[in-house]
Amino acid sequence: MVQFRAGSTGGRALVAAALVTVLGGCGHSAGGDGKKPAGASPTATATAQSTGVEDTAAASGGTLGAAGSACRLPVTFDVAAGWKAEAIDAGAGLSKASKGSDGGANGDLAEALLHQGPVTASCEVDAKPAGNIGFLRVWTGKTGKADAGSVLREFVAAEDNVTQAKYHSFKTGGGLSAVEVTYLYKSKLLDETKKECAFAVTTPNGPVVLHLGGMDTEEHDAMLPAYELAKQTLKVS
Repeated sequence: MVQFRAGSTGGRALVAAALVTVLGGCGHSAGGDGKKPAGASPTATATAQSTGVEDTAAASGGTLGAAGSACRLPVTFDVAAGWKAEAIDAGAGLSKASKGSDGGANGDLAEALLHQGPVTASCEVDAKPAGNIGFLRVWTGKTGKADAGSVLREFVAAEDNVTQAKYHSFKTGGGLSAVEVTYLYKSKLLDETKKECAFAVTTPNGPVVLHLGGMDTEEHDAMLPAYELAKQTLKVS
């Protein structure tokens, strides 16, 4: 299901707490039988220098972002085998997996958390079917003059309790200029600090941010190969 956290105001914190209660907790989403999708193929390995951890990219389970895929996006990238992608309908307030019997109430709560800085949640790729608790989320924005670094800094600034943010530039495997951030996030609800990372690119159809969270730092680190796969294969649609 869609899992969001509060922004920078007390009101958003209350909304986040209510949303966790309504939707049944953090990080436990619907779905998938955990089987490796047909046609999954290995990718070349890469050193995750940007995250400070040497990881090989995950095996690919298919490409996301093109017409006909689970989420149509301004970019395409490979999704790790076993991970399950689902579009987020910001207009409806929730992805299909998150709608409860009181969909209207849930939608009102989630709508407040669907936007972060200059971007809106568009797609989430759930790691649970592959054995981890966390998501790779895709956020998209409107076309404009903002560069990738500015978009990413606004995205991070819209979060509470972020420390040790470190930014650097790199190029995706598809040749796009990108800016990446690694940081620590302190969860008020769970009272613990964990690693998170994200990167941003700009496209003719607007900026795109890919964010990797996780239930905790251990889960985050376990999911880095899927994140590295996205970095290696991301290109304009």
